[in-house]
Amino acid sequence: MILLNPGPVNVSERVRRALLEPDICHRESECSELLADIRQKLLQAFVPGNESEYTAILLTGSGTAAVEAALLSSLPQGKRIMVIINGVYGQRLWNMALTQRLGGVEMRLDWGQAPDLDKIKLSLRQHREIHTVAMVHHETTLGFMNPVEKVAEVVDGLNRVFLVDSVSGLGGEALDIAAPHIYMVASASQKCIQGFPGLAFVIVRKGFMDKSVKTYPKRGWYLNLANYYEEQERGSIPFTPAVQVYYAFREALNELLEEGVAKRCARFRGYATTIRKRMSSLGIKAVLPPEQQSNTLTAFYLPEQMSYEWLHDQLKQEGYVIYAGQGHMESKIFRVANIGALSDKDISGFLDAFEQIIKKRGESG
Repeated sequence: MILLNPGPVNVSERVRRALLEPDICHRESECSELLADIRQKLLQAFVPGNESEYTAILLTGSGTAAVEAALLSSLPQGKRIMVIINGVYGQRLWNMALTQRLGGVEMRLDWGQAPDLDKIKLSLRQHREIHTVAMVHHETTLGFMNPVEKVAEVVDGLNRVFLVDSVSGLGGEALDIAAPHIYMVASASQKCIQGFPGLAFVIVRKGFMDKSVKTYPKRGWYLNLANYYEEQERGSIPFTPAVQVYYAFREALNELLEEGVAKRCARFRGYATTIRKRMSSLGIKAVLPPEQQSNTLTAFYLPEQMSYEWLHDQLKQEGYVIYAGQGHMESKIFRVANIGALSDKDISGFLDAFEQIIKKRGESG
């Protein structure tokens, strides 16, 4: 089955074979070496040349676990958070803050609308209690790219902490973490890095981790980054990891480093371009204009009189899995992701199948 959903993704055979590595105890040196290797490879991939300024913290869980751990660990007592919301996953960030009664400011925008940098500046100046600003990098609700580097410069310029949910972006979308001083980036194994689900991580500025996060209130135990950081710096881990998934993730990182992050972004962008051009030729309209679209996912309007369920089921019979819309767009759109261990043949096979399904539908009236 070819997965054209935004994670979990198809993985390579070498990543799959890594699941067969020998069983080890998570308290032994073999696991310590595995953890250290993964942490170093993450820094090598995503903050090249600035590895000494950042640390990578590993968790067993979904990407949401990393995002929530970063958010809960980012605030000192009495301070508040600002969340920029322009999609489902920005709303999820805000819900996390509400659940913990952290309080703060929500900057709510239409789906697919970029934030106004001047309004962010004004809000931060008006609300001195805001310590952390959080937003989503790739808002997969519509396949929309937020201008996180520009926002980071604004936030850092006003001496606040910037937290980025890049669960669906890191490894597939260009992101300069170090230059604009992004303090925390949360992501996961099963999307653009092409690993299996079950491992999440946060890349954190080391000075912020050492001087601040370790002293902040612990608003959870399993999702407290200080717990993980202190143990992992000693070569251990506070809770039992999914060891085989970690082995596979290390192999996925090896693949990423061999391909190169920039080349992977370009590969995904090439797939997306092929999909968009072919869909356009078939009269299928993309929801967003080209300048707002990601490298890795496109939202399309459903053809008239066609339900998502029917289209999904027809494509699945041909071996391809697409993704539904969300919220108020659920009945209007479908989404096609192009991440994972895919090939040009996979993309062309999907598009041929899609075209045949559309033609048959038209012929049947």
